[in-house]
Amino acid sequence: MALSEALVRAKIPQDLVKDLGVESLNRTEAQSFTQAFLKNSIWQHSHREIQNMLKHKAVILGYSRPKKDKRSSKKAKGLNARQKREMKIFQIKPEHQSSPQLVQQKLLKADFHGAIITVVRSKCPSYVGTTGILVQEFKHIFKIITKENKLKVIPKRNSVFEVEINGFVSHIYGSKFEQRASERSAKKFKVRGTIDL
Repeated sequence: MALSEALVRAKIPQDLVKDLGVESLNRTEAQSFTQAFLKNSIWQHSHREIQNMLKHKAVILGYSRPKKDKRSSKKAKGLNARQKREMKIFQIKPEHQSSPQLVQQKLLKADFHGAIITVVRSKCPSYVGTTGILVQEFKHIFKIITKENKLKVIPKRNSVFEVEINGFVSHIYGSKFEQRASERSAKKFKVRGTIDL
């Protein structure tokens, strides 16, 4: 410790002073230069600023996490309308239009909220002929708003419903349709021969 301190306090040799063009300062001049240099180089808070900071802010003395890059945290966006048109997503190929099994699978998994539904057959005759917009679908019932602005609750079991989509009329057998819309979209349906009310 004493050796390193002695080296720091030692004067610069005269041959180096001439080569470097540096003045050798005495101790008091060196101290005043060092203090002035540190005062100008290091930004210091006033006493009031320090007190304010300690009162109103949480001061982190240890490690602070690096900020995340906002660009990397953004989720990937889907395709926009122009890209979908260019990829011809909405144009159904003729070979797919002719196969009723494909259409049937799509209809079974479809969400019918907002569709106009008509009760074609039912074990309860008062439901037959009821037409309206499907507002809510539960596991065992449909809630429909009629033209008279009345909310009707119609059970799926023992009822056959009719839905028209672009001139294509489809019949839905409620007994085979007893699932929530969210469960139905993920389920695989098996083709069964006989359908009874």
